[in-house]
Amino acid sequence: MAFAPSRRALAVGAVVLLALLPQLPLPDFWITQLDAIGLTALAVLGLVLLTGVGGLTSFGQAAFVGVGAYTSALLTTRYGVSPWLTLFASVAVAVAAALLLGWLTLRMSGHYLPLATIAWGLVAYYLMGNVEALGKYDGLLGIPPLSLFGVELRDNRSLYYPIWTLALLAAWGVVNLLDSRPGRAIRALKGATTMAEAMGVPTFRYKVAIFVLAAVFAALSGWLFAHFQRTVNPSPFGMHMGIEYLFMAVLGGVGEVGGAFVGAAAVRLLEDRLQVWLPSLLGTGGSAEIVVFGAVIIAMLRFAPQGLWPMLAARLPAATRPRDRDGAAPLARHAAPAAAGSGPLLDVKAIRKQFGGLVAVNDVSFSVGRGEIVGLIGPNGAGKSTTFNLLTGVLFASGGEVRLAGRRIDGLSSRAIAALGVSRSFQHVKMIPGMTVLENVALGGHLRSGGGIVRAMLRLDRAEERSLLAEAGRQLDRIGMAALAGEPAGNLALGQQRLMEIARALMTDPALLLLDEPAAGLRHQEKQALGRVLAQLRGEGMSLLLVEHDMDFVMGLTDRIVVMEFGTRLIEGTPAEVRASPAVRAAYLGTEH
Repeated sequence: MAFAPSRRALAVGAVVLLALLPQLPLPDFWITQLDAIGLTALAVLGLVLLTGVGGLTSFGQAAFVGVGAYTSALLTTRYGVSPWLTLFASVAVAVAAALLLGWLTLRMSGHYLPLATIAWGLVAYYLMGNVEALGKYDGLLGIPPLSLFGVELRDNRSLYYPIWTLALLAAWGVVNLLDSRPGRAIRALKGATTMAEAMGVPTFRYKVAIFVLAAVFAALSGWLFAHFQRTVNPSPFGMHMGIEYLFMAVLGGVGEVGGAFVGAAAVRLLEDRLQVWLPSLLGTGGSAEIVVFGAVIIAMLRFAPQGLWPMLAARLPAATRPRDRDGAAPLARHAAPAAAGSGPLLDVKAIRKQFGGLVAVNDVSFSVGRGEIVGLIGPNGAGKSTTFNLLTGVLFASGGEVRLAGRRIDGLSSRAIAALGVSRSFQHVKMIPGMTVLENVALGGHLRSGGGIVRAMLRLDRAEERSLLAEAGRQLDRIGMAALAGEPAGNLALGQQRLMEIARALMTDPALLLLDEPAAGLRHQEKQALGRVLAQLRGEGMSLLLVEHDMDFVMGLTDRIVVMEFGTRLIEGTPAEVRASPAVRAAYLGTEH
């Protein structure tokens, strides 16, 4: 049987080869190219995290590269500061700028955020070109080389090691980050922020965090660039480079760490080769290389829309991520304030929601007792899901009040309400398709752990991560989905996705669980199993409020039922009372019942 190396072994082999390349009799040209690829990939890596994973499109990465380069160039040439000290100064200035710009722009959505990044990218470029202290468009010359243990790193071969050391360390850190508690939260920023907030994830804080981290990677690239070129001017930091960095990320495989390196290599080498080949083929250079380059890139995107890295990765051995959770310490209980006390757990009084002239929820009142299952039913358009969104902070009420264990919660954010012990599922399943079922469920434990970004990047959070995943595995086992833990969530059938949502909600350790159509898409046996799980939760003291259209499921499970029609409460009573009501039969159940 032939030996098949693992992906980890291939990665180690690639690193060893990279370390040996400068010692081989390669022409200086190729070492210089490798230096340029490493520098570029470091900046592109920030866009992989920011745009590919976090879904925040930025054209301003080149401006942060310029911040790093100019900070070091100015301090070393004008003030004689050691280049190694300017490393920290470059990062600090980039962080300060990113915090300010992030606070100003990251609340924007749609096309406004990319336009904002273009705007401040242009501002940065023209500042570099017009400030006298920065040398205007001539830039700063005579930047001193880096030195290590008294040896100056003046040539491309000696600079190769600092460049690739930083690039590979950054890649290792991002890989670790994405395989962690904050990494799952960052993945949720791309299209799943409503769900993430309901699980207690501070999405804006994570947006700012990855924006700053992308700026740090860019500043490191700029710092190295300044001491690689020994001169800086505004040209390499203009808007065209911001577009090119983003294009490299997309071409390599946006959202893929390996894509940063493949995309940078593909663009750098293609640009260089076209400059050599086209004059010999056409007899002239001019603008032909730009036209051909554009055509080649369009063809690549047409035939490899996911980027080059996924095509290469498909030919590598399958990635194995061992998840040895045996013996993991139990995850701490989420000590929700709602879990203690007496009286109704949830008390809704005359809650109202108005959208302009449309009243979607009109003075609806009901309560949920401790250890009680209450059903919320009604025909389509009755306002049930809007009521759920009012109770969980997705929408703010126009009137009335909502109290949880005596504390008023209307007006609080989804994240604040989740921290008080309320969790939910959604009418339309909200998940992260590219993550496994286990990872999707583990996202629900965000409030029950505290590992941060730096600890994750340094891989210091492994004990906590094992506890999170072990608890997620227990919740999956609870609903009968343990066998699907490693399956990508996007591959599940609708009914299985709904069960996964319930497991994720249970992962928060809630006092009150709100389920929006939990039985939709489930087969008869799956509904029976779900009913047993929900009844068990009630027996454990958890309170449940559920919207459901399957009347047999509702009638056989709930203690009380609230019926809504046209945004108002029609009737409230026991399942038997609701079933016997002529008004309910006319409005919802039908005369055949």
